[in-house]
Amino acid sequence: MLTDLPSSLPTLPGYGESSLADLASSVLAALGMAREPNPLGLPETDRVCLLVLDGLGWELLREHQAAAPFLSELAVSGRPLTAGFPAMTATSLTSLGTGRPPGQHGVLGYRVAVPGEDRLLNSLRWDSGVDPVAWQPGSTIFERAAAAGISGFHVAHSALLRTGLTAAALRGAESVAADTLGALAAQAAAALRSSDRALALVYHSQLDSTGHEFGASSDAWRYHLGQVDRLAEHLAGALPPRTAMYVTADHGQVDVPAQDRTDVDMVPGLRDGVALLGGDPRARYVYAEPGAAADVLAAWREVLGHRAWVVSRDEAIDGGWFGPVDPRLAPRIGDVVAAATAASGIVATTAEPAESALIGMHGSLTLAEQAVPLLTVLSA
Repeated sequence: MLTDLPSSLPTLPGYGESSLADLASSVLAALGMAREPNPLGLPETDRVCLLVLDGLGWELLREHQAAAPFLSELAVSGRPLTAGFPAMTATSLTSLGTGRPPGQHGVLGYRVAVPGEDRLLNSLRWDSGVDPVAWQPGSTIFERAAAAGISGFHVAHSALLRTGLTAAALRGAESVAADTLGALAAQAAAALRSSDRALALVYHSQLDSTGHEFGASSDAWRYHLGQVDRLAEHLAGALPPRTAMYVTADHGQVDVPAQDRTDVDMVPGLRDGVALLGGDPRARYVYAEPGAAADVLAAWREVLGHRAWVVSRDEAIDGGWFGPVDPRLAPRIGDVVAAATAASGIVATTAEPAESALIGMHGSLTLAEQAVPLLTVLSA
């Protein structure tokens, strides 16, 4: 039973109905793969382009309609999906890349424990000592598509094409380098035209990084949204016939003021009994020393109960935060899980100076972070 938690309720991901994992399986079904579920009811088509705009939450798009007229017009007939927990890039891209929720694919956050090794895996930078295929051995949508005779493409900045995360989440796709916005649109359209049946995932990361540095309420973010809007418009205009383009995102973003940050490295008691501190400032995993899990949970609830949903691992799993969890993957989740509410953050200024200095953050179970757009363009 959950106690001492904020009065507001978390926005639980709609696994099985309206999550990013459901978009992935629905896309395969729309491409004619009858064994894949289609909970979103996507129409049959020959080609699909998934345009993933990192950090473009549904709420942010609705708040900045003037800066993104093309995307905002699509949003009139669009709908929100839920990202999944934690609402961060590695987890969401793997949900999109596999068609499975986090509890099944196992890429469960920014920094997660490598069971039995007393260390953390950074899922964005990865670690040469961790085999990404062993970490996430399930088939990807590109591997399943290839088995059905459908060509797959991953179109992104060249620095992102051969990472551990890409191997875990998107293997089986042909890598297509595109280092500018113009190249993204042109290279994606060319890849789609190269095959009668094709699936392309087109990924742009810099809207999110702009929000991290300047905040999602900044002029810099708004100006970049305008550039992203033109990218989507150009790509939509270049689609070959019988192509469906779905515009979505991996998470939203919130700006966290300095006064609403709790510093784990400065507040007495928050480090007591803690072996490893994982996750990120909006979605923390706390790995306790042997026998200390109950005390750590109590301490974190006492200090942070008004600024975060602080639960045990079992409570988070039973609450459906990750979708159905493979028991073999459960040890990757912290003994204590803390999901920040409102515009708060749980930073560690000594251990994580770079992450603690960010303005825009994401990861938690608020609507602003969970709701991402599903916008549709269908070419004749």
